[in-house]
Amino acid sequence: MNANGQAAVVTGAASGLGAQTARALVAAGARVTLLDVNESALHALAEELGHGAARAARCDITDAESVDAALDAGERAHGVARILVNCAGIGGAKRLVGRDGRAMPQEDFARIVNVNLLGTFNVIRLAAARMTGGEPLDDGERGVIVCTASVAAYDGQIGQAAYAASKGGLVSLTLPLARDLAQYGVRVVTIAPGLFLTPLLYALPEETQQSLAQSIPFPKRLGKPEEFADLALHIVGNVALNGEVIRLDGALRMAPR
Repeated sequence: MNANGQAAVVTGAASGLGAQTARALVAAGARVTLLDVNESALHALAEELGHGAARAARCDITDAESVDAALDAGERAHGVARILVNCAGIGGAKRLVGRDGRAMPQEDFARIVNVNLLGTFNVIRLAAARMTGGEPLDDGERGVIVCTASVAAYDGQIGQAAYAASKGGLVSLTLPLARDLAQYGVRVVTIAPGLFLTPLLYALPEETQQSLAQSIPFPKRLGKPEEFADLALHIVGNVALNGEVIRLDGALRMAPR
C-alpha cells in the first residue's frame, strides 16, 4: 500500500517510536490520527506536523469507549484508517519473588499485560472492524496493522516476566490475526525492536547508555527511532509482508540481566 493519501492511526504517538512513525507517515503523504494519554505532547506533535495532516486524540487504549471515540474523531478528519501502527505500551520490572521474600503482586503483572497486550488487541479489533468494511485497493488490500513487540518476547531478562509475557502475546497474536483478516485483504505484521533511544533510555546516564550499546553486535549503538519508522513504512508499502514478526535489534540476544 502506498501511504500517500491514506488515513492512518498511530498509538503511543506522543513520544519515542510512535512520534517518529507519525512523522514518517506524514512525510510519506498520509493523514495521521495521533493517539496517546499525554494530551499536551500530542497537541505539540500535531502542531509540528500541521493540523491538515495530523489530528491529536487523547485515548486510553484499554478502554473501548475511549478508542472508539478517538477512531471516530480520526474518521471525521481523515476518513477510515487503512493503516494502524500500535506503539503504545508501558514497561516495568519486578522479580517474581523479591529480595524480601514476597511474591510479585498480581496487579503489577496484570497492569503491564492489560496495557501492552489487551490494550493493543482492543485497538486492533475496533480498527479492523472499520478497515474490513472499506473498498479494496487495486491489489485487493484494505488495510495494514503493525504491532510493536520487543526482543524481550524471546529473551526476557530477570524481572521482566510481565513485560516479556505481554510482548510474547503480541508475537503469538500476529499469525492468527493475519489469518483471520486475510479474507478481507488486511495484513498484520509485528516489529520486535531491541534497545532503542526512546525517552526511557534517554533518562539513563550516558555511561549506562554506552554500556547497553556495547552489548549489541552491530551496529554497536542504540537503535534510532527513525530506523523503526523506516521499517514500519516499508511494511506498509510491501504487500507481501504478512503474518510475520521482524526483529529489529542489530543481532542482539539479551543476557539474563
